[in-house]
Amino acid sequence: MPQKIPATVITGFLGSGKTTMIRHLLDNANGRRIALVINEFGETGVDGDLLKGCCAEDDIIELSNGCICCTVADDFLPTMEKLLARPDRPDHIVIETSGLALPQPLVRAFAWPGIATKVTVDGVVTVVDGKAVAEGRFAENEAAVQAQRESDDSIDHETPLSELFEDQLACADMIVLNKTDLLGDGEAEQVTARLSAEARPGARILKAHKGALPLDVLLGINAAAESDMATRAAPHHDSEEEDHHDHDEFESFVLDLPEVSDVPALTARLKAAIEAHDILRLKGFVAVAGKPLRLTVQAAGPRIETYFDRPWGAEARTSKLVVIGEAGLDRAAIEAAIRG
Repeated sequence: MPQKIPATVITGFLGSGKTTMIRHLLDNANGRRIALVINEFGETGVDGDLLKGCCAEDDIIELSNGCICCTVADDFLPTMEKLLARPDRPDHIVIETSGLALPQPLVRAFAWPGIATKVTVDGVVTVVDGKAVAEGRFAENEAAVQAQRESDDSIDHETPLSELFEDQLACADMIVLNKTDLLGDGEAEQVTARLSAEARPGARILKAHKGALPLDVLLGINAAAESDMATRAAPHHDSEEEDHHDHDEFESFVLDLPEVSDVPALTARLKAAIEAHDILRLKGFVAVAGKPLRLTVQAAGPRIETYFDRPWGAEARTSKLVVIGEAGLDRAAIEAAIRG
C-alpha cells in the first residue's frame, strides 16, 4: 500500500498570521511539492492570491462555498479525492482554514472512506495573535466570564469568538505564538503560560515573528490526528455531541473602491472605520494612482499593514476589500467611512 500523504491543518483566528506563515513555509520548501487547500470567509480570494507565485497554480485549491467545517461532505472531501487522484501527487498537503472554522470536524473527515487510506493529518497547527491575547481580546476564564454575567444579564456564558479560540487551542498539536515582536517585556511568557493551561496535553507552543518557523518544525509532526479525536474536544463541547457550528454570528461583504491617490489618508479612514464599527478583519488589494504595483492591505483589529506585493497583471486595476465582523455590521456606514 502506498505511503499516506501527510496533511497539515493550519487554523487560527482572523488576522493571526496564517497566510504569512504559509508563504514563509512555501518560500523555504526546498523542492518539496506542497499542495494548498485554502478556505476563506468572504467572496474575494485574497489569501489564494497572496500565495500565488509560491508554488504551481494548480497546486492551490480555493474553497469559497462556505466555512470548511460546515461543507466537509459537499466541498472538502470531493476536493481531496480529486487531489489524491492526480498522477503527480503532492509530497505534503497544507490546509488553511478560515478564521471562523472549527478544526475538529475537518480533522475527523480524514477518517472517512475514500481518503483514510491515502492521507493522514500530520498535525494541527494553531496560530495565535500574541498581542491580541495579551490585550485580553479573548476571555474564556471562568471567573472573568462569571463576573461579566453578574454585571450584565445580556452577556452569554461564552461569546462566539471565545468558543472558536478555545476549540482551535484544544485541537492543536502545535500552537504558534505569533507577532511576538509586538509584545513587551514579560508579555510573551504570560501569554505562553495562559496558552499552556488551555492547550491539549502534549501540544508544543512556539514563539514566532511573522510566522517564520523552519519547514521541518511545522511539518513532520506525525500526529495522525484523525485517530486521536478523543483528546481534541474543547471543554464546552460534549464529546458525544454531533459537531455543529452556526456562522450566523458573523458576516462579511466586499467593498469595491476606485483608485487611491493618498495611501496614508486611506489607512486613517480604515483605522477609524475599524474602531467605530468593531470590524474583526479587513483584507484586500488597492490600486494606487501612478503605481504599477498592487497594494496589499491586511488589518486585524486596530493594526493595519500595507505593502506593495507585485505588479498588476492582466487583471483589472480594481480595489477590493473584504470586511469581516460579527453579525449586524452597518455596511452603508462602513462604506461611507472608508470612501471618505
